[in-house]
Formats: sequence, C-alpha cells, structure tokens
Amino acid sequence: MTKNLQKHRILILGASGYIGHSIYKELGPYFRTFGTYRTPKREFETNKQFFQYNVEEDDVYEVLDACKPSIIISALRGDFNAQTIAHQHIAEYVNATGCKIIFLSSANTFDAYSKYPSYELDKTLSHSIYGHFKIKIENLLLRLPKKQVAILRLPMVFGPNCPRIKEIKQCIAEKEPVEIFPNLIMNVMLDKKVTQQIHYIINRNKYGIFHLGSTDLVHHDEFVKNILAFTVDGDVQLKHVFTTNDDRYLAVLPKFNKLPKHLQITSDKVLEELQK
Repeated sequence: MTKNLQKHRILILGASGYIGHSIYKELGPYFRTFGTYRTPKREFETNKQFFQYNVEEDDVYEVLDACKPSIIISALRGDFNAQTIAHQHIAEYVNATGCKIIFLSSANTFDAYSKYPSYELDKTLSHSIYGHFKIKIENLLLRLPKKQVAILRLPMVFGPNCPRIKEIKQCIAEKEPVEIFPNLIMNVMLDKKVTQQIHYIINRNKYGIFHLGSTDLVHHDEFVKNILAFTVDGDVQLKHVFTTNDDRYLAVLPKFNKLPKHLQITSDKVLEELQK
C-alpha cells in the first residue's frame, strides 16, 4: 500500500459527480488522490484534496499544475465545447509530462450501429450529439503515446443511488410514466465494479481501449421491469418508446482487453446488488 501511495498521484476530474465520486472512494485509501468539484459544497470545500473547477469558466492547467498528477481520470460533465478545450489542454499536459489519462467514454460512440454489439477495435460511428462528442475526445487522446492512454467505454451504469434509479423513483412519486425501450438490447454495469476495474487498470498499468459492460446482454424494458419489481409495490405506468421496429443493439463487449473473471459481472448480478 505504501508503495502505491508513493507511486501515483491521481486527479479525478468530475470527482463530485456520481461515477467520479465512486472512483474517488475506491482509490482514496490506496493512492494520493485529488478531485475536482463544480458546485460549492461543504464536504468538498473542507477536503484539502479537492479543487473547485468549472469546465466552462476555469482553466484546467491551474488544477493540473496544483496537484501534478501521474494519472488523470476524466469523468467530467458539462458543456461539450468547454470539455473539448479542457481535453485539448489535458492532452498537451499528458504529452509534456509523460503522465497517463484514463477517459470515461460511452457505448454511445457506436449508437449508429444497431445490428450488433460493438467490440474494442470496431470503428466508432454515432448519430447522437453525445456520441459525436465522446468520439471527438477519444480521437484526440488516441493521437497520444499508446501507453499513456486508457479509454473506458461504459454502457448504462447502475448503483443503489445512481441517477437512473433516482429518476425512476421520481417518476413513480410524481405518478409519471417510466420510459422503457422494448427494442433496445444493451449491457449494463455496476458502479462499484467499474471502480474496481479502474483500480485494476491502474495497478497493472494497463492501457488501450476497454469495454466495461456486463458479460451478457439484456432488453432495456425487461431490465427496468426487474428494477421496478423490487423498487415499488403495485403497478407502475410504463411508456413504451419505439425508436425502431427492429431490435437495436447498444452494447459494448470485450474481445481483446478482457479483465480477470473476478472483475467481470452479469446483468443478474447487477440487479442482485441493486436490491441490497
């Protein structure tokens, strides 16, 4: 543990967000870990490891200069143009210092392909603004030296207090229908499993593109109905959203960069964890 603490200084950009904060809690006990937060909040203001950073207004160089990370984890959210500029500066920093960048990307980098799941070396293509943005950052980072970049493509991430579960509960409380996509075939991920996977990637000094989704595929409507079954008593109003008449895939599966068995997860296990 001492060796790890000396070895890395980790900066998590977006450490006050849902996934960013989960990563901070996982890595904090093992490494010298710093994070950024956007909105002032007592728990962050009193934590000397945290820096206030607004991607639309502040220069990321100031944060990088202040904590001199050996690994940057980008879980940033916010305006896409501002994020693009920030990642250009991060790329320059990575190039100049030899540090490493771990970028949290998305299955949406493949949302133009609907006929099959996507693997690490498949060509990215998106019809969505969000997917386009993630591809742009990926391409920027893939021009850096190979061993200094890890791109983690994530499907929908769930956890007991995740935004998606909160949204479902809010819909129920407000007697609004819960949206389900019957033709969407996807895979899913558990928040604490993602953080363990990132920990492993850091410890083993892994690089390249990783697809961090459940090993199996599920229909969106079935998965959400399973969540509803243990979240609420009684009937829930459902809104069926059909974006296409055929089954549509939005799933990221690993073919080359497979992680060890204990770091893999099934969709059933994700549901099991959500019930705890």
